[in-house]
Amino acid sequence: MLATAAVLLVVGLLIGAAAPIARTVTLPLREREFSSGGAWSWFGDPRAVYHAGAHHRTYVGWDAPDGSIQVASYDHDSGRRVMVTLKARFQVDDHDTPSILVRPDGRLMVFWSAHTGNRMYYRTSRRPEDVTAWGPEHTIPTNTPGIYGYTYPNPVQLAAERNRIYLFWRGGNFNPTMATSDTRGSTWSAARTLISNPGQRPYVKFASNDRDTIAMAFTEAHPRDLPTSIYFAEYRAGALRRADGSVISTMTNLPIAPREGEKVYDRTTNGKAWVHDVALDQAGHPVIVYATFPNDTDHRYRYARWNGTRWIDRELVRAGGSMSLDPTEPNYSGGITLDHEDPSTVYLSRQVNGNFEVEVWRTPDGGATWSSRPLTSPSAGNDYRPISPRGQRGDNMNVVWMHGTYPSYTSFQTGLRTQVRTRDIANASAVARAPRRLDVSARDGQTAELLRGYLSGGWSAWRSLGLTPGRPAIGPPTVASWAPRRLAVFDTHLQRHDVQQLFSNGRWKGPVPLDFNTTTVVSTATVMADPNPRSTPSPVSEQARAAD
Repeated sequence: MLATAAVLLVVGLLIGAAAPIARTVTLPLREREFSSGGAWSWFGDPRAVYHAGAHHRTYVGWDAPDGSIQVASYDHDSGRRVMVTLKARFQVDDHDTPSILVRPDGRLMVFWSAHTGNRMYYRTSRRPEDVTAWGPEHTIPTNTPGIYGYTYPNPVQLAAERNRIYLFWRGGNFNPTMATSDTRGSTWSAARTLISNPGQRPYVKFASNDRDTIAMAFTEAHPRDLPTSIYFAEYRAGALRRADGSVISTMTNLPIAPREGEKVYDRTTNGKAWVHDVALDQAGHPVIVYATFPNDTDHRYRYARWNGTRWIDRELVRAGGSMSLDPTEPNYSGGITLDHEDPSTVYLSRQVNGNFEVEVWRTPDGGATWSSRPLTSPSAGNDYRPISPRGQRGDNMNVVWMHGTYPSYTSFQTGLRTQVRTRDIANASAVARAPRRLDVSARDGQTAELLRGYLSGGWSAWRSLGLTPGRPAIGPPTVASWAPRRLAVFDTHLQRHDVQQLFSNGRWKGPVPLDFNTTTVVSTATVMADPNPRSTPSPVSEQARAAD
């Protein structure tokens, strides 16, 4: 089975997610743990994708602490999260992060490799929009010559080219490499070097409008090895082009040298640089965010955009030092990324009072002025490398980040967190109703609804027990199981100041106020029958009416 199906780890509900019931109150935006363990590098993308088809789902991939390659889906309507392992205990290295492509038919393709691995793997989901069943592993059959294998998959699909798939990676010669498929991944063209700098390793970020253009922002090397600048090129209509559309090189004349790209930032401005993200705005103009290093302990984030005529490049904010505790990686900034649906929004991680925190920055005027607010606050652990899922609009799960500590890329101690619109759950109480089942009652802290849910192979969803918005508030509930498959939930009515009960024997009934000091419920079977029963009530006499 493992050859053809993913290992299903969890089928559950993101904590506190909204159940599909009628509501009149907007759910608050709250931070939630998405995965207890996981990390990623920032040069393989997309790490997260939103897709609206038969469902409204976000798909996220990461490298787990035991080296497993994992992917999860989050359903925005039900709140259900499904997590699977595509390759167990593969390699503990965040360079192995899987990259996700959603095909036009809704099936997912996921690509991954080891860090300088000898194979590039990929699997395709068996059903559209469903991560629970996968086809067998395949490998990319081609690479550029050299000893450095495969790293950093970046799949892109262009609708204007009959859905041709472009796959970019760092190849055997340590340089950016590419191949294409016109058969949905069944066959691949021969690998070609895209950007060549012999003896060095250019770093590239890719983005696409999914129609006809692929944007690329890159350096000529690792900033630890050379003083690096930032360059730009974009693919469209068979050629690599500058932002103004002029041709750098046709694809038949690849590779190009880094210096042939359009220089956006020169290292002499404020030190060497490392690219973090690139996106295309609604006009198709590129936007780039990156870090510069006046020195290795002083990281600065910058924001560059093409305004249709020229590049406008500005420093955004100081970022602190390296997030890595490994002294050999002094240029691992906390991370900065663009909202690809609106590149005037930036998510970044920087040091604030010694802790790495995630913030959102927005500009109304192309980067001239900014507003910002924190998304995380000081806590046990740091918050790094935020990403915005491709295709996602709105604030529900529009950013995912790593949380924890980061000794190195092979010993990360991080999980993943996000923000979702969710109930404020309070006063949860649980009981074992049946073997392998836990029933939970809780109170909605915002609306005072009484809620129920259960764990039985997965989390059901929160459901209202009828105390809907507008009804009197309730106090903390408690739940008990008094017989097999029977539940009773008790809570306090905060206006009457009494206790009320709901009970279930397959169907929920109540609430029933328990408003006397002593209450005895007597079975009707034990009550003596009336020896002279009437078929109808006695009528009211005229005499009685007159006396009223």
